[in-house]
Amino acid sequence: MILPKERDPRFITLRRGGTLTDSHHQLLALWAATCAEHVLHLFEQLHAEDERPRQAIVLTRAWANGEIPMKQAHKAAFAANAAAKGMPLAARFAALAAGQAVAVAHVAAHELGAAAYAIRAVQESVEEKDREKMGQKECQWQRDQLPKEIRELVLDDQQIRNHLCWFVFT
Repeated sequence: MILPKERDPRFITLRRGGTLTDSHHQLLALWAATCAEHVLHLFEQLHAEDERPRQAIVLTRAWANGEIPMKQAHKAAFAANAAAKGMPLAARFAALAAGQAVAVAHVAAHELGAAAYAIRAVQESVEEKDREKMGQKECQWQRDQLPKEIRELVLDDQQIRNHLCWFVFT
């Protein structure tokens, strides 16, 4: 479970009583899509004909750009998650990262799920002895992609929810 029991108002939009602006919500989604897309090859190299995870990333960006409604984006999360079933761990985590990314349209706090699953995908794609180092490298790459407008929010969220995300953000 990557979501906290109590929702952080910083990840709830203004219209729902939180403090998250629409523009920051969109930036969270775009960053999550970038994280998921960075590891998507780990899924596609095993199951190239299954477009559900890639479509989830495309729809994440479409939602962030105001091209589709939240419900359409949210539906794609279930499809990407279904694509993960029965796959080896690296591919499974890559598909789940895509599912988490598109779920940001519905619940902004899924942004950290996309990043965490992407890190796990990288860790599972290498030998045991290299997992920690490669996970840290992926985490740093993700942090380097953060837009300045949401950087502190995401870095703080990583500290708060690291224990829920398999400690991949240390």
